[in-house]
Amino acid sequence: MFDFVRKHTKVMMFLMFLMIIPAFVLVGVDGYSNMKAGGDAVATVGNHNITQGEWDAAHKNEVDRIRTSRPNVDVKLLDSAEARYATLERLVRERVLIEAVQDTHLSTTDARLARELQQSPTIAALRTPDGKLDIERYKQLAASQGLTPEGFEANVRSQLSMQQVEAGVLATAFSPVALAEVSLNAFYERREAQITRFNTADYIGKVNPSEAEIETYYKANPTLFQAPEAASIEYVVLDLDTIKKSIVLNEADVKTYYEQNVDRLSGKEERRASHILINAPKEMAADERKNARAKADALLEQVRKAPDSFADAARKNSQDPGSAANGGDLDFFGRGAMVKPFEDAAFALKKGDISDVVESDFGFHIIKLTDVKAPKQRSFDELRASIEADLKTQQAQRKFAETAEAFTNGVYEQSDSLKPVADKLKLEIKTASELQRKEIPGAKGVLANPKFLAAVFSADSLEKKRNTEAVEVGTNQLAAARVIQYAAARTRPLTEVQASVKSRLLFSQAAAMAKKEGEDKLAAWKATAPENLPAPVVVTREGAQTVPAPLLDAVLQADTSTLPVWLGADLGTQGYAVVRINKVMPRNPSPKEVAEQERKQYAQWVAGAENQAYYKMLSQRYKAQFKVTRPASPAAGQPTAVE
Repeated sequence: MFDFVRKHTKVMMFLMFLMIIPAFVLVGVDGYSNMKAGGDAVATVGNHNITQGEWDAAHKNEVDRIRTSRPNVDVKLLDSAEARYATLERLVRERVLIEAVQDTHLSTTDARLARELQQSPTIAALRTPDGKLDIERYKQLAASQGLTPEGFEANVRSQLSMQQVEAGVLATAFSPVALAEVSLNAFYERREAQITRFNTADYIGKVNPSEAEIETYYKANPTLFQAPEAASIEYVVLDLDTIKKSIVLNEADVKTYYEQNVDRLSGKEERRASHILINAPKEMAADERKNARAKADALLEQVRKAPDSFADAARKNSQDPGSAANGGDLDFFGRGAMVKPFEDAAFALKKGDISDVVESDFGFHIIKLTDVKAPKQRSFDELRASIEADLKTQQAQRKFAETAEAFTNGVYEQSDSLKPVADKLKLEIKTASELQRKEIPGAKGVLANPKFLAAVFSADSLEKKRNTEAVEVGTNQLAAARVIQYAAARTRPLTEVQASVKSRLLFSQAAAMAKKEGEDKLAAWKATAPENLPAPVVVTREGAQTVPAPLLDAVLQADTSTLPVWLGADLGTQGYAVVRINKVMPRNPSPKEVAEQERKQYAQWVAGAENQAYYKMLSQRYKAQFKVTRPASPAAGQPTAVE
């Protein structure tokens, strides 16, 4: 089995940021592109710019997604420079695929979209225990991304079209068994080696940097000891909740609203139905669809002659796995829970009626209405609280535009203070300290909004201490801020970071001492091998890793045409290792089932490599360019996580 991949969890966490589909389903391309705010372009694809604001927003959404699915994940991994750059790479990839979709005129049919939504784990989580879609939660899912349900579905349709760009490469990748065996045998080759470690930790007590050395190290590495720019601000927020507090309702209006809406507020009518489904998606061949329709017509004739046989006919003939075993029973559902043709037919029936054959994206349905549940009318006192909430929301929405204009004008016209607009609109002036240009991990609400932060750290705001413009930070939500105090990014004085500088220098000098002794021993042992070398160990990529990644690579990549082989491996911050390779051994044979799984995994690797080459060609065709530098890789020798 490919435990090597599974064991390197930190690497896999990094790769999570490169996964396209999960991010697509949860956020969508438009969800990102709608946030293009502020900043210069950080990447371009053809004539399309990806801005700093778009990058920040996309990464925030990505972090939120991963933290939701994996609450125990290390936040530092998610907000590292490498992880942020991976998000940018994914945004560029999405844009390249969009260009390819447009260039090749790819599209997604309604039937394909319906199947995707039905099969999506994200949508499945929104279903009630009886299998019906919770429409309100579905709307909330879309709204959380700043989208309507229609917009959410448009995003999914776009994502499916993008999948088509790469599907041809991924689906046609070919890996002969012989090639897989040769490659896997080489990859999982075993080597017997004697390893002598010179660990940094063992040399810490042997170094004692002088004050001059500490100062020199401090001056040579100023970026390691910087305090980021920070601002203390006061700010005000205008939203619907604020406006609602000022609204006083007329009693007569509340009662009139009740009389006009009591039926709606009491609840929706629900219907219980059973159905027989004959699968026939729209992309099915015409002759097959014709046969499916003929089968549905024959079943309709059968159950109309004997209505009591409907449940038995559904168990024997329905191709809906969710309801067939229950005689086609779908339990109670309201409007919006079923696809429209099905819903229209079900709500047009009387109890006990059987419909004509109804065609939907899933095929042909025969529907029998088995029950109707009318809502119980609720009293005025029961509904009063919800009515007042509805009326206040309606009035607040109507009043928001007017109030928003006053807010926008107020923060601009009296730009030296937020107090006048706060007093006029009865807003609370809030404060925040140590605010940074980029969102601090864990920040929420307005203080985590990229557009708001960009306004706070604009030149006009910092230099002249003027109010920011009114920033739209959400639906029916505006905010403005004023900088009270600002501190530019600076290198902390040595007196402030003395302990940190010394600690880093101690570690650096200890690592250098370990490496020097290791190199000296390697030169001496090549000439005369000592008799007291450590016991031999088998180094392999299979199973749990017992040696650091740089050492593993050094041993398995060494030229073993002549044995024994001596080599030195720089383990970076961990120190140094001297290795003598004595023997090369083939991999242990795998059980038949495991070997088959390994070959399948190898085929996936080949497909991934071919797809990456294809994407590289597309990125060149559509002129994808990064405007920011890729962060340096983590220092060699950093320990890898083992599960």
